[in-house]
Amino acid sequence: MFEGQPKGLFALALANTGERFGYYTMLAVFALFLRANYGLSPALAGTIYSAFLMLVYFFPLIGGIMADKFGFGRMVTTGIIIMFAGYLLLSVPLGGDSVALVVMLAALLLIGFGTGLFKGNLQVMVGDLYNDPKYADKRDSGFSIFYMAINIGALFAPTAAIKIKEYAETALGYSSNDAYHFSFAVACASLILSIAIYYVFRSTFRHTEGGKKKTAAADAAPVEELSKEETKQRIVALCLVFAVVIFFWMAFHQNGLSLTYFADEFTAQSAEGLQAMCFNVWNLVAVIFIVYALFSLFQSKTGKGKAISAIVIIAAVAFLVLQYDFEGKVDVSAPIFQQFNPFYVVALTPVSMAIFGALAAKGKEPSAPRKIAYGMIVAAVAYALMAFGSFGLPMPQTTMGADGNPVAVHVADVTPNLLISVYLVLTFGELLLSPMGISFVSKVAPPKYKGMMMGGWFVATAIGNQLVVVGGLLWGAVPLWVCWSVFLGVCLVAAIFMFAMMKRLEKVC
Repeated sequence: MFEGQPKGLFALALANTGERFGYYTMLAVFALFLRANYGLSPALAGTIYSAFLMLVYFFPLIGGIMADKFGFGRMVTTGIIIMFAGYLLLSVPLGGDSVALVVMLAALLLIGFGTGLFKGNLQVMVGDLYNDPKYADKRDSGFSIFYMAINIGALFAPTAAIKIKEYAETALGYSSNDAYHFSFAVACASLILSIAIYYVFRSTFRHTEGGKKKTAAADAAPVEELSKEETKQRIVALCLVFAVVIFFWMAFHQNGLSLTYFADEFTAQSAEGLQAMCFNVWNLVAVIFIVYALFSLFQSKTGKGKAISAIVIIAAVAFLVLQYDFEGKVDVSAPIFQQFNPFYVVALTPVSMAIFGALAAKGKEPSAPRKIAYGMIVAAVAYALMAFGSFGLPMPQTTMGADGNPVAVHVADVTPNLLISVYLVLTFGELLLSPMGISFVSKVAPPKYKGMMMGGWFVATAIGNQLVVVGGLLWGAVPLWVCWSVFLGVCLVAAIFMFAMMKRLEKVC
């Protein structure tokens, strides 16, 4: 899985892991923070949440255009600095008045713009590592590894957000609302780690940074020349893919909005037995060790390697057995459900790579556009499960809190297994769509417009994120099964459109 990859991949992946840990720590509690701290309705909180996500994924277009002129490395560094300023501003507890709201919005703008300079350009640099012919056939697997690293950071984020908030409340005596800001401060520390990793290992990927100061080898490297017609075909194909993925992200990023509302108001707030073990992130890490050690056990070519893999498996299983509590219960907080998607990504990435590797060896691996279409169908299945599980549930309810702000009421105790299962299915769709889509863009984009086209991928994501607000608008306005059916429908329509355009898309692969 990791063999034969360029060294720069791991450095860039780790730099991104730190940044993503901070981002997802903040995002895990952000929608609940908006409602609790400012007394916002689900719809208005959803509007701010989706607008922020839109900015985070729209600004990479501007960042890509700037990088095409000034260099990818320079924009990555500038982006981290701007993000740091935004997270620092967001971590200051200022209360819930209008001034605090304006400061919070300004912080979101800085975070969005900084992410726009950082995120897309870092991924272009990853793609450029595979321009070397000896790595060309490793591009898809490389992006899968890169995507997995992102989710390692995201895996620990919900637990970090919850534990730090609880520490601020119990040990430091901060109010529930002010304690949220300590979760946001984690992002500042994670960015320091990211920039440190970037510069320590810069020598392994410096040739991908671009800009006016290029090495002689880079100046001498041939640039692929495309005809105007071929350039147009590639751009059109990419735009068709962008149009489809809009609706995936509209549905997928309900994980931080309507699916979190569902976890908060309709899902059981405690668990026991095997189910309880799912809510301890270290148990999930042990499962990940088992998965990777199993692959190593069967793939290792030496007896020593097999022995080490076996020891890791035995140790991880023993850890899980010791963790099991036959009678104990654990509290289940709504944001913790967001750990399951990154857990599944990390655990299932080697499985996905093994399946597609086996298909590739037989000449039967689906093209990237076909994988994206399959991903849309899988996402539709996830929301079909949500719709089925929500039949007969009451409408969301609110009451007035002591401070005069509306407070969501917990009205049902649906088994946590519903959301755990839905996140599993959504992750299957994500693995088919997201890393393959990024790889497709890096491969198909005309050389002169790489930054812009990667930015286009993020603009599509941005539009989808803006449409996330639909979940907030539907929440409490229609029965829950209708809410989920909307996302089911748009994913199916997008998949049908993708299959209709398949010949045109595969022509440029």
